[in-house]
Amino acid sequence: MNDKLLIVGGYGQVGRIISTMLGEKFPGRVIAAGRNYHEAKAFSAATGGKVLPMALDIHGSDNVELLQGVKIVVMCVERPDAKFVENCLRWGVHYVDISASYEWLSQIESMQDSAKEGGATAVLSVGLAPGLTNLLAGYNKMLLDEIRHLDIFIMLGLGEVHAEAAVRWTVENANSAFTIHDGGRVKQVQSFEDSKETVFPEGIGRRRAFRFNFSDQQVVVKTLDIGSASTWLCFDSALTTWSFALGKKTGLFQLLCFKTAREFLVRVFRAVHFGSDQFAIRVDMQGVADGQDTRLTSAITGRNEGYATGIVAAEVAELLYTSPYPAGVFHIEQLFEPADFIAKMEPYGLRFIPSMTVHIDASNTGVRHH
Repeated sequence: MNDKLLIVGGYGQVGRIISTMLGEKFPGRVIAAGRNYHEAKAFSAATGGKVLPMALDIHGSDNVELLQGVKIVVMCVERPDAKFVENCLRWGVHYVDISASYEWLSQIESMQDSAKEGGATAVLSVGLAPGLTNLLAGYNKMLLDEIRHLDIFIMLGLGEVHAEAAVRWTVENANSAFTIHDGGRVKQVQSFEDSKETVFPEGIGRRRAFRFNFSDQQVVVKTLDIGSASTWLCFDSALTTWSFALGKKTGLFQLLCFKTAREFLVRVFRAVHFGSDQFAIRVDMQGVADGQDTRLTSAITGRNEGYATGIVAAEVAELLYTSPYPAGVFHIEQLFEPADFIAKMEPYGLRFIPSMTVHIDASNTGVRHH
């Protein structure tokens, strides 16, 4: 009987949140897997055996035998093996991925035929960003007749202990070049080059955020049919945000081409914690509603970005486990109704600030707020 939930990296920082939440609801059917069996076993003992341990290396072989009895795989490790993912889909095992890298997610998008042939559902863009940012964009879209541009703003708190994989991905992308869709055309941009101001809710206030290579901006132009989209990042420490911008402007970030420099910066961010654990995401969408130029803004705030990613992934896995969904590869906003899913997050301390609608007068004489 296929009734197991396999969490790859299930004893890691985000993985243990997912494993613990699912283990409470499905005791004895959740497996925390990874290369270090001793860590998996210790974590299993800490859950009172509700989560089971497993030694697993997903690289270098077909690993088909490892999927026996598994209904869902949740991927929480950096740089997974594409062959393992394809085996999951071909064998009818549902798949959930928390990666923020569009380069990786696009590989899974290409496995659409494998998923349909196997009868498996793959859900991508699962977490805070991408994830809740995609859902906010989907929520705003339902209120517009025509969409012209989307801005996604993300503020991350530096006071929490971020997962090593998340820190490494951020450092590696601090000097990256990537493409966005701007006015229906593809444009190459770079992280921490352009900037834009926004105002976050909950007393956070005005912040300047910089371009960053989150996958949500590349995804929603396809899934939500939006011609222009950009994602902007800042930290709760304005000094740190500007330090990153200065590193980019002065060319200091060129040193990140070297592994030693990247690993040093990763260690610094893992060891030094200042500021708060508060995060905020805000989505601004411009378009037309009722024949008028309109801007919509909505937001979500909370604490501990890693925890937020974990609860989103656990919720997606539970929904796949308990309800039928169509076979294929989907991003989160394609499979779930945005407002309903976001509402499920509120008991965990995430606050949803619904859309404020601003109709912009064509004569430019003023605005009307609703």
